[in-house]
Amino acid sequence: MPEATAPDARGPQASVRRQVRLPLRTADGFRAQAEAITFDGLADGRDHLALALGPWREAVRRGSGGGPPPLVRLHSECLTGDVFGSERCDCGPQLREGLERVQQAGGFVLYLRHEGRGIGLVHKIDAYALQDGGLDTYEANLALGHDEDERDYAPAAEMLAALGARRIALLTNNPDKVRQLREHGVEVTEQVPTALHLTPANRRYLAAKARRGEHLLPGLAAG
Repeated sequence: MPEATAPDARGPQASVRRQVRLPLRTADGFRAQAEAITFDGLADGRDHLALALGPWREAVRRGSGGGPPPLVRLHSECLTGDVFGSERCDCGPQLREGLERVQQAGGFVLYLRHEGRGIGLVHKIDAYALQDGGLDTYEANLALGHDEDERDYAPAAEMLAALGARRIALLTNNPDKVRQLREHGVEVTEQVPTALHLTPANRRYLAAKARRGEHLLPGLAAG
C-alpha cells in the first residue's frame, strides 16, 4: 500500500499509485536508497515520478509541524543531458547535485516529463539547430511557435500534496518554479540555489537563462 497520502478538500486530487525501493548508483559512484513513487490523477496525465531520498518521512513530519521542511528539487526531464551527458545544458549535473543534496537533507526529487522546457524532445533538437544559427534558447522556442517556457508546475504541486509535503524548501535557481508552486498552494519557505555548472558549451545557454529567465546565476546575466 502507498505510504504517503494527504487529504484535500478542494475536489478531485492526485494520489500515490505505487511506491517501490529503488537503489541508485550514478556514474561517479554516488549511491542512495530511494523510494520511487508514481501517481494517479495528475492534471496533465503524464508519468511524472518522485524519488524520495534520505530521512524524507521525518522531514515531512518536521515541516508539517513548523520545523525545517523537506528539500525538494523539481527536475525537468532532459534526455540529452541526464542520460547522454550533453554539455549544451546543465541538466545532468543539476540532477546529480540534486540527488545528493536531497539525500543528505531528506526530501524529494520530482522528475517531471517536461523535455525542452515543455516542447518535447524532437522540437528541442530543432531548437538546438536554431541556436547553432545564433538564436538563444528562448528565441529558438519562440521561432518554433512555442512559448519561451511551456512548463506547468501544477502537477508538481499535486504530487507534493499527495506526499503530504505542503511546506518545502525548493532547490532551484529558477524563480518561476517558486512562483508557480506558491500559486498552487505550496508553502516554499526558502529558495535554495544550485551550484553553477558552467562549461564552454553551455555558457550562452546559462547566460540566456540568467538574463531572460532571471535564474540565480551570478555573473552571467550580462553575458
